[in-house]
Amino acid sequence: MNFVEIGRILTPHKQAAGTPIQPTCATGIEGTVVVYPEYAEGLKDLDGFDRIWLVFLCHRATPAAMHVIPYRDTVQRGIFATRAPARPNPIGLSCVRLGGVVGNRLTVFDVDILDGTPLLDIKPYVPEYDTFEVQRCGWIDQADREVRVADSRFQR
Repeated sequence: MNFVEIGRILTPHKQAAGTPIQPTCATGIEGTVVVYPEYAEGLKDLDGFDRIWLVFLCHRATPAAMHVIPYRDTVQRGIFATRAPARPNPIGLSCVRLGGVVGNRLTVFDVDILDGTPLLDIKPYVPEYDTFEVQRCGWIDQADREVRVADSRFQR
């Protein structure tokens, strides 16, 4: 299985500690997505969307662990019941606000991604497809809602 890096995500977040743990915790934080020239044609028509999904490689994550203590908890949880980056396939997914597209550069807001992160894909956020009502959210229903930024537990 091979993935192709299509660009880089540039942000003010230089290390995990202090980085917002989700886009909703990163309101207004600006970043730039630089798409490599050979993929720039694929950005056609993207500028009409308010939000986009960025799919990326968590290239600075610690090795995979099947049990972790997530940022918003003090109890060890199964990795697949968390959004921690220490995964067998360290792929990240973030729904950011699109500010604009100029050439091969995207201005994005609400960015919760480390600086220099390899970009794997971009997809438009479509509320008709991407919004679901839910009744339960597992252990997160009882989690500490005050935690908004990461520490360094998952960064190498």
